[in-house]
Amino acid sequence: MMHFLQQRELERNLYLLNGALLVTHEIDAAYWREWELFGIPGGIQMFLLLNALLVLAVLVGFKQLMLGARIGHLCSLVVAGAGVLAVALHSALILAGHPEFTLPASLIVLVLILIVSLVQGAVAVRTLRACPSDGREHSCAS
Repeated sequence: MMHFLQQRELERNLYLLNGALLVTHEIDAAYWREWELFGIPGGIQMFLLLNALLVLAVLVGFKQLMLGARIGHLCSLVVAGAGVLAVALHSALILAGHPEFTLPASLIVLVLILIVSLVQGAVAVRTLRACPSDGREHSCAS
């Protein structure tokens, strides 16, 4: 059984890796003009605004994770879930015959997001179960 401190370190590293992969995917999404693919009104400007907010949310979640706050582990779980959702949505598009995200690098990023997200989600759940939910903001810090 992995020691709690090792588990927290693993979760932090997975969070960083998944964040980097998700940002890389969003760069790829800009290349493929994802706002048109999903019918996002406002074009590139809305796409950039939404991505700025998503990156900020990921960074705030990572800060909370580093502080040992229980909400940080919940954010880790949300990031993992977002990764799985992104892969599912893009896989459905690819299977429907859309040419977007079919370049080798695009596919590799999606596969890596899926793998890291599944592991990150499992580690986040295990960490959440191990830390007390006693109402203290930093109850997962030890």
